[in-house]
Amino acid sequence: MQPFLPLAQPIFQTVGVIGGGAMGRGIAQMAVQAGSDVFLLDSQPGAAQAAIAAITAIWDRLVTKGKLTDEMRNLHLTRLSAAPDAAALAPCNLIIEAIVERIDIKQRLFSEIESLVAPGTVLATNTSSLSVTAIAANLQRPAQLAGFHFFNPVPLMRVVEVVAGLKTSPVVCEQLTGYARQFGHTPVAAQDTPGFIVNHAGRGYGTEALRVVSERIADFATVDRILRDQMGFKLGPFELMDLTALDVSHPVMESIYRQYFDEPRYRPSVITAQRLAGGVIGKKVGEGFYSYLEGAAQIPEDPPAPVVKSLPPVWVSPKAARRSELYQLLKDLGAHIETAATPSSTALILVAPLGLDVTTLAAVERLDATRTIGIDMMLEDTATRRRVLATNPATRPDMRDAAHALFAQDGKAVSVVRDSGGFVTQRVVATIINIAADMCQQGVCSPSDLDLAVTLGLGYPMGPLAMGDRIGPTNVLEILFNMQTVYGDPRYRPSPWLRRRGALGLSLSHEEA
Repeated sequence: MQPFLPLAQPIFQTVGVIGGGAMGRGIAQMAVQAGSDVFLLDSQPGAAQAAIAAITAIWDRLVTKGKLTDEMRNLHLTRLSAAPDAAALAPCNLIIEAIVERIDIKQRLFSEIESLVAPGTVLATNTSSLSVTAIAANLQRPAQLAGFHFFNPVPLMRVVEVVAGLKTSPVVCEQLTGYARQFGHTPVAAQDTPGFIVNHAGRGYGTEALRVVSERIADFATVDRILRDQMGFKLGPFELMDLTALDVSHPVMESIYRQYFDEPRYRPSVITAQRLAGGVIGKKVGEGFYSYLEGAAQIPEDPPAPVVKSLPPVWVSPKAARRSELYQLLKDLGAHIETAATPSSTALILVAPLGLDVTTLAAVERLDATRTIGIDMMLEDTATRRRVLATNPATRPDMRDAAHALFAQDGKAVSVVRDSGGFVTQRVVATIINIAADMCQQGVCSPSDLDLAVTLGLGYPMGPLAMGDRIGPTNVLEILFNMQTVYGDPRYRPSPWLRRRGALGLSLSHEEA
């Protein structure tokens, strides 16, 4: 059981939390646990009292589980009270706002609060996507306001973005950074740019997956399986959007896209706009990208490998990525491998492009497109739980089935998708890495804070820059250059940060002296 020990002196002794919803409750709970006296204010009658009752129930459960002493629970309760009105917040030396995500309402609130509190009081907004600079624009003391963005649920999501507006005092950010550590959270420093760190860096995962589906390369379930099994994401993008719900995630997509003046890298999808309009928004309504029965997603079965009487010989393109590894894999699978300069008339032809589509390679290398199949070899085969093959518009069904059967012979899962520059994982992961690299180029945050914020805030298997280093910056560049060639879309233009570090053989986390 947790011992009853005096807490260290908190940086902010008296804290006002405005908003009794999930975020406000979580922030208030953690502020009390950090040793602060907390006043909770909500404009709705009874909401602050209901929030305090919910926090109390959490502490009661912790006592029952032996994770909190009765003495500490009782001390916590003495430090938490409902504020009857805004004037009751006058003694506070920190005010944290966690109300509706509307800039006009936040501006009015802070103008009122500023007139009530002492000049040295720190003002913090928990906004997830609005401009901190704009929220502070009408204040008499804009230097006192900063972003203090937590993630839901606050007690479990142990990362917080400390965001400096154009006029925010560095001292204010230092105080909030230290206070976040007293919460037991990990603070990361962000400049006041759309989406800050986590919501900005997270743009590539969902939007690129939506583009894959919009091109009919694969369905929702297949994309989710591939990204979980090949790259180790905990949830596929469509599982994640169903969990967060499109009434939350689609407006963020549109907001960041518009705030960056229609930057192609952040372009939203008509798929989510249509589903939002139709109310098909996710798990909480029982229907999203998947349907839900008693809360469980009804996911279609992974198609089994076809049964093939005999397998054709296999010829591998000399331009294939990881060609020696692919040869070894084919050998391990018992394939008959052709080694001549050109394939025989019966051979299954394998290409393994980075960023290009199968069609382009078949045309450039003058291969028989009816027998040509692509395999994604961006990562080592031993590092993934799924192999991904791609047909082209001319691929014969018997060759498609033969390739599927061959690569499933050792029991590893296989997905067959339609032709795409970058298959699925290459294009999604390269987009994530490219956006992260450009955030560093823009000075949104440091490389270390970026990777830390994304792993803690989004639950990615590793930070985007670490992903880029694992794959190899030159390989990521090749994927992006080739995808830009295939699609002609500036969305895939490589960031200068990525291009320079790739050219010099540097880590994507390398900062200039």
